[in-house]
Amino acid sequence: MHKSADRIRNVALVGHRGSGKTSLHEALLYQAGVTTRLGTVADGTTVSDADPDEQARGMSIGLAVSSFEWQERKLNLLDTPGDPSFVADALGALRVCESAVFVVNAVMGVEVSTNRLWRRAAELDIARLLFVNMLDRERADFFRTLDSLKAAFGPHVVATEIPIGREHDVSGVIDLVDMRAYRYEGSGRDNCTEIPIPDALVPQAEEYREKLMDEVAEVSEPLMERYLDGEEIAHDEIVAALKDGTNHGGIFPVTCGVATRNLATNRLLDAIVEDLPSPVKHGGLEVDGMTLEPSEDAELFAYVFKTRADPFAGRVNLFRVYSGVLRRDSHVLNTRSHGKERIGQLLVIQGKETEHVDELGPGDIGAVAKLKETRAGDWLASRDPTAGGAGSKGSGGGEAVPAIAMPSIPLPAPVMAFAIEAKTKGDEDKVFTALRRLQEEDPTIDLHRDEQTGEQIVAGLSQIHVEVVVDRLRERFGAEVTLKPPRVPYQETLRRPARAHGRHKKQSGGRGQFGDCHIEIEPLEPGAGFVFEDRIKGGVIPSSFIPAVEKGVREAMTSGPVAGFPVKDVLVRLVDGSYHSVDSSEMAFKLAGSIAMREAMAQANGALLEPIMLVTLSVPEASVGDVIGDLNARRGRPQGMEPAVGMTEIKAEVPMAELLSYAPDLRSLTGGQGDYTMEFLRYEEVPAHLAERVVAASREAALA
Repeated sequence: MHKSADRIRNVALVGHRGSGKTSLHEALLYQAGVTTRLGTVADGTTVSDADPDEQARGMSIGLAVSSFEWQERKLNLLDTPGDPSFVADALGALRVCESAVFVVNAVMGVEVSTNRLWRRAAELDIARLLFVNMLDRERADFFRTLDSLKAAFGPHVVATEIPIGREHDVSGVIDLVDMRAYRYEGSGRDNCTEIPIPDALVPQAEEYREKLMDEVAEVSEPLMERYLDGEEIAHDEIVAALKDGTNHGGIFPVTCGVATRNLATNRLLDAIVEDLPSPVKHGGLEVDGMTLEPSEDAELFAYVFKTRADPFAGRVNLFRVYSGVLRRDSHVLNTRSHGKERIGQLLVIQGKETEHVDELGPGDIGAVAKLKETRAGDWLASRDPTAGGAGSKGSGGGEAVPAIAMPSIPLPAPVMAFAIEAKTKGDEDKVFTALRRLQEEDPTIDLHRDEQTGEQIVAGLSQIHVEVVVDRLRERFGAEVTLKPPRVPYQETLRRPARAHGRHKKQSGGRGQFGDCHIEIEPLEPGAGFVFEDRIKGGVIPSSFIPAVEKGVREAMTSGPVAGFPVKDVLVRLVDGSYHSVDSSEMAFKLAGSIAMREAMAQANGALLEPIMLVTLSVPEASVGDVIGDLNARRGRPQGMEPAVGMTEIKAEVPMAELLSYAPDLRSLTGGQGDYTMEFLRYEEVPAHLAERVVAASREAALA
């Protein structure tokens, strides 16, 4: 039997890389009795960092889901990666949770990713609670961190706990709701003892309780009046008002502890249950003019938010049920493909372990394997969404619910590109199929073939992102690849008109070959492409052979006279020629066209062109001068600036050749806070001194 929606909490653990989310996830599982020991990131023994590449790098790369019980509530806890390279999983988790616990490092305070994820959480209107972690580190300071949280996220950030002791001497916490103190000894499950509030901390505890009560009272007018009259407010009333305030961003409670020592983890579990909303409390999801209420009697709607590529189990889809009940051995419809899917076994996930369940009700999160065509971003519904209204129940046939789409969350664009090739000849298909599977798992991976250079390009959000893709190709799919920087797709154009004669003649036994043509060429405006004009008079070349001449001309244009790059923006006029009634053929005229074009291009004063990109950067105000200086050094032309929230947006035109390794450079210029997107704008002539270098490199590559 499934848990009712009002007894479920869906919580994403989010925050900057290195704030201790995975250690906290581990401690919560241990405290709740799911695991028998407290694993550590350093030893690679945590539940959520189960992949070999996560253990090797000591960081989370993918989303980990754990479902367990605490105080008769079911908690679905989603541990997300903090590194910006893997932000797609963090955003996917925020999309399907009512709440997020923002984990903050007590030494560093608010960091870049914390800010970005906070803005996304605000857009999605989800409840937010903060956990100040690592209080036992040198230079850790809860109150300084609290001030940085208030400065970043506003006055409704308010402490519900304060620590006892500081740095290495942290020994417990004071609960400001009940004004009780707790001491922690060792890291066992029963390490918590209630103690009197230490005398030295009473004034501080009273000061911070007053700040908390001011915030709580703002949420409820009756409470405000009684509080101002000096009445004692009961624990249950404060908790109810806190939950109301937290639900839609009126209050952001701040808790604290040390995950690696299991210090105050039990208090955080209590806060998740008491202060954060259930799917019922948070309210239905508004999507495409419908409200999906977390009701068991409603139509089934489940949203797939993550696809995992497993070489053995195939696709494993993680989903959230928004309304209705999803049962094993049932049939559902994919609202995108309108295809029927059979739900075999339903799974509840805990790190790498899974448990089979018969059904999952509204508000719950689970997984299903072996669906034919369902992937992240799809909805599963009880009936075909193309056939009409949403009124009636039942499954299969009859009336149907309307097609729906979850509002998309903007994902950062991949900017770090590499050319990728299989190490073993004949493995190309295997590599490509595996890459497609990994792309389903992570939509921020871009995969395409460069039409001009013929290279297979894989692009990610950073170098580490692409390296992880390569590691996973090898570990999961046995596909070995090499990476190299992609080639800049240079092109060539012509500066002046020219005329040439091409003749192909071969007489050596049997039937000969004969093709003969005269062409004129002239440059066209940039972007005009290729134009071929037939000016033959009197049938000197039969019309059936003229397309062959054009084909030969086009083939010659794939390798220009300057450095062997494709030629563009040229008008070619076929003006004269001759043929032989027996020996002429399409092949002979194609070769004649190619000879004439190569000769004409050699006379036409060719020029090298490079792609210019429009780059849009978002950088901290303090870094603007350094970034613009660097863009100028890269032959960039800034086009304008405008302020964004706490950042400055810069637009600039920059040659692609200067951007192949820009991502790490921008990160170091901006202390990790800058990011950028780029799109192709146009081709421009390469300055002469640089063109010489490109030509030399091209000749070297041709000889290699």
